[in-house]
Amino acid sequence: MLQKREKVLLLRTFQGRTLRIVREHYLRPSVPCNSPLCPQPAACRNEGKLLSGDVTHYMIPDWKVVQDYLEILEFPELKGIIFMQTACQAVQHQRGRRQYNKLRNLLKDARHDCVLFANEFQQYCYLPRERGESMEKWQTRSIYNAAVWYYHHCQDRMPIIMVTEDEEAVPQYGSETEGVFVISFKGILNVNKHRAQIEAFVRLQGASSKDSGLVSDILIHGMKARNRSIHGDMVVVELLPNSEWKGRTVALCENDGDDKATGESPSEPMPTGRVVGILQKNWRDYVVTFPSKEEVQSQGKNAQKILVTPWDYRIPKIRISTQQAEALQDFRVVVRIDSWESTSVYPNGHFVRVLGRIGDLEGEIATILVENNISVAPFSEAQMCKMPVNTPENPWKVSPEEERERRDLRKTHLVFSIDPKGCEDVDDTLSVRTLNNGNLELGVHIADVTHFVAPNSYIDIEAKTRATTYYLADRRYDMLPSILSSDLCSLLGGVDRYAVSIMWELDKTSYEIKKVWYGRTIIRSSYKLFYEAAQELLDGNFKIIDDIPEFRDLDERSRQAKLEELVWAIGKLTDIARHVRAKRDLCGALELEGVEVRVQLDEKKNIRDLIPKQPLEVHETVAECMILANHWAAKKIWESFPHQALLRQHPPPHQEFFSELRECAKAKGFFIDTRSNKTLADSLDNANDPNDPIVNRLLRSMATQAMSNALYFSTGSCAEEEFHHYGLALDKYTHFTSPIRRYADIIVHRLLMAAISKDKKMEVKENLFSNKDLEELCRHINNRNRAAQHSQKQSTELFQCMYFKDKDQEMEERCIADGVIYSIRTNGVLVFIPRFGIKGAAYLKNKDGLVISCGPDSHSEWKPGSLQRFQNKITSTTTGGESITFHLFDHVTVRISVQASRCHSDTIRLEIMSNKPYMIPDSELLHQSSLLLKSDLVKEVTRSVEEAQLAQEVKGNIIQEDFQKYCQTKGRSLYMLLEEIRDLALLDVSDSHGIGNTHLQ
Repeated sequence: MLQKREKVLLLRTFQGRTLRIVREHYLRPSVPCNSPLCPQPAACRNEGKLLSGDVTHYMIPDWKVVQDYLEILEFPELKGIIFMQTACQAVQHQRGRRQYNKLRNLLKDARHDCVLFANEFQQYCYLPRERGESMEKWQTRSIYNAAVWYYHHCQDRMPIIMVTEDEEAVPQYGSETEGVFVISFKGILNVNKHRAQIEAFVRLQGASSKDSGLVSDILIHGMKARNRSIHGDMVVVELLPNSEWKGRTVALCENDGDDKATGESPSEPMPTGRVVGILQKNWRDYVVTFPSKEEVQSQGKNAQKILVTPWDYRIPKIRISTQQAEALQDFRVVVRIDSWESTSVYPNGHFVRVLGRIGDLEGEIATILVENNISVAPFSEAQMCKMPVNTPENPWKVSPEEERERRDLRKTHLVFSIDPKGCEDVDDTLSVRTLNNGNLELGVHIADVTHFVAPNSYIDIEAKTRATTYYLADRRYDMLPSILSSDLCSLLGGVDRYAVSIMWELDKTSYEIKKVWYGRTIIRSSYKLFYEAAQELLDGNFKIIDDIPEFRDLDERSRQAKLEELVWAIGKLTDIARHVRAKRDLCGALELEGVEVRVQLDEKKNIRDLIPKQPLEVHETVAECMILANHWAAKKIWESFPHQALLRQHPPPHQEFFSELRECAKAKGFFIDTRSNKTLADSLDNANDPNDPIVNRLLRSMATQAMSNALYFSTGSCAEEEFHHYGLALDKYTHFTSPIRRYADIIVHRLLMAAISKDKKMEVKENLFSNKDLEELCRHINNRNRAAQHSQKQSTELFQCMYFKDKDQEMEERCIADGVIYSIRTNGVLVFIPRFGIKGAAYLKNKDGLVISCGPDSHSEWKPGSLQRFQNKITSTTTGGESITFHLFDHVTVRISVQASRCHSDTIRLEIMSNKPYMIPDSELLHQSSLLLKSDLVKEVTRSVEEAQLAQEVKGNIIQEDFQKYCQTKGRSLYMLLEEIRDLALLDVSDSHGIGNTHLQ
């Protein structure tokens, strides 16, 4: 007998409206189970496709696994799969018709051992959704309940394994029912080791012709196991038996960067496999170097088939046909792979174009761009003809229509910007004032790029393709034309500009937020301050006003009045930022450590110096205001468009990535608790060596490297609990404050304008992306951001090598520096050089098997002997009985040189000269001490203010956003660069403030 239920569906339209739909839902005592173990096949009406009887268990994937890993579930090696109706409906609603049809075809295919079970129509399986229960939790609970029923229905004769990505479901349901097991999706590899070996569907990462490749969490060891696959290919991997698993090496090797140095020890083998198929090739243009004249001649005088060496170590040599090998041997050349025969060790390719001479600056920069697939073609005539005009003959001005529709702040608000010297693309300005009721109003005003860039216009399509502005050591490639990026969208001082503003009303004493307003505005920035000037005003040094152009032509009375007004505003902004930051600190916001230096170049682009970053509290002030604006923009667009908002998530890191951090801290007697961002932040605060502040910096740097990437995503693609930003300790976060150079911010501006229209009951004019299209766009932007990070890091390393190259290592003072050991390897150590922000490997055993011996005269020698590695130290013992031990965090004297490479990029080479610290010259020591004291003073002042405001001790876990800007000026140029931006960094140097301008939050 059928039982009638009412099923209530709350559906959201693309306009954000909620529709309540009530449907009749009928339950029945029997539905087809399609199992050969069914005790009542007639009652269940099992007709057609049945599960195989030759399996050790049935597998039931939950809704998220079906959504994300359907390609893996299609492999014929996976048998006995039961797809629940709940999971299939989730695919239909979340992934669209294409993915749903793929699932339906899989169920119909007789070659695949899988069936559908209509659990939501089975009387004893159906579970109504409870009040307040999220859709995701209800789906998981429903699938588990159906799995339990199915197990008992088969008379407990076949174990059931429910595979899930919900980490909370594993402990919640894992041991609840005997015979029904709940495991994470990664655990499926171990479960299936009792069957035939499983194939995994993954993207190859890090494969090279010299070392192992890493595929997700599966190690591919050796060239034969890679089976003609190249870095970036989508491949099928066969998991090898446990006895053949290998561990990652902890030895230093050539081309071993700092990123590779962290990993499991050989005593902990990891899943190892071999490539058995290539599903999608990622062949692209590769920069290569032709062999030398002698090498060409060795292949034969009339040889036309030449093996060229890719610039990227991970790519194998490529065989091309050419008669120009000798003419091209001094050049960087672009080639493209065409084929790879099964009988050949090397792929075949063809010549595309010449980039430039080896070692020439322009050729090396072009190499970096090609390797990161960055196109820097000038904007086309079709794109530029739609741009607005602003010339002395035809100056741009605010239109009357915009004056009527926008809030005019030009006469009511003191608006100003704080940026690096020479900054041209000013994304943001700030304001603070006292309201009539005594409360404060804080304003963040962002360039209104979307007013000038219409959706789907030529320039919008180009900006979407570029996705970001690319910053290199000596130049930048803009996302938008200069008429926008440096002029009409730049919030310059003394000119009218359109802005999108977020303004908060704050309590006058507690600074708690009372109200928030979003909207389009017209502003006129009163001051275009640079960071150092703003910091001087904050510190009470008013002599700096002579360097501020806006004060130069004022009479003394006006100057004094305006100075007092500006100083009050900067001070009040700093007080507010301290309070906001303290609240995030209490929630676990992390203060992590990057390695930042400025690269100074002269007019001829010759490198002058590498200068360590000087932290200023005003950096923190501006950063905190930007973080606050990004947070509130995220909240607004998500509330209005919960299934199609662009946010930024930062997932918690895997605990195993913290292993080296914990071990290094333990060597100094510190305990690092990594269970949450709050415990991690507190632990790092407590891990201070009063005799050596570098220790804490290195520990924070290791914590940074353990982090996952922060990524853009569409809110319709994952559950709300996954929105959280681990590093910033915020439940929702996005990028709103840099639309001049980030396309993600342009999308957020359009969403925000649509949300404002929706609040006013107006028609939404913005062209919003669907969840599916927005998720695809997010993948593209994330990919371009990674390319920007890699290119910036590679250009930094290029100029670092230029700084040390061809220098007399004995006479040049810059080539000898103090280094700190932060990791021990079997044949050497990893060293950090604070003076230049350099990290690298220093070998204690060379290729000839000789070990290092340090003499009393600060010179080292290579002698016969052996190394003995311990957990926190390594000992070098010569055959003559000399012994020297290096401990973690020891200071050593290091010689810096450059290891030149004809085929690849030059690299920094470190050599330990002495096991004693380098005696820094007095002038250098005084300079570094002043920087350190300044940093400590900023933190101490911040901490005391937080304690007074919150009436409790607040740890100084301050998010360090570094603000160093790469500027292009029309005349004399000053180029500034962040020395190293880690692939695993969590904070974007957001907005125009900065040191880096990209990828940290």
